[in-house]
Amino acid sequence: MLGFGADLLWADMNRLLAFLFHQGVLDEQFLQLQQLQDEASPNFVSEVVNIYFHESEKLLNNLRGLLMERELSDYKKMGIHLNQFMGSSSSIGAKRVTNICIAFRAATDQSNRGGCLRALEMLEHEYCYLKNKLHELFQIEQQRALVAGVRYPVQNQ
Repeated sequence: MLGFGADLLWADMNRLLAFLFHQGVLDEQFLQLQQLQDEASPNFVSEVVNIYFHESEKLLNNLRGLLMERELSDYKKMGIHLNQFMGSSSSIGAKRVTNICIAFRAATDQSNRGGCLRALEMLEHEYCYLKNKLHELFQIEQQRALVAGVRYPVQNQ
């Protein structure tokens, strides 16, 4: 029975991943990241993604702060933060977040405050969606590992 439960959880993980790929939330870079995970580093993907989330929160706060300065939006600084966000999002396969960063970057290049505000709203929404879905995926993965009898250390989230 234990193997059967693990198989169901494996199927749940695969369904969720297929959904995220179909929706364009993730791309093949996420699969490449998963291939780097093995028995020696069973939490590799969740550790990398949690670092991404931590750094992304800082970048979002910086972008929000720069845009809230009514008089003097520093578009050059926003562009630097967006380049960092694009690079890290791309490296974990966060396709939709990366695409929004590209559009946001175009708005900063044009010093378009309204476009930047809209892009920030979209970026925050898409980032939250990605974060929730990847946390869901990692929870299923931990459940599967427990049912299968494999012990992973608990992640701080």
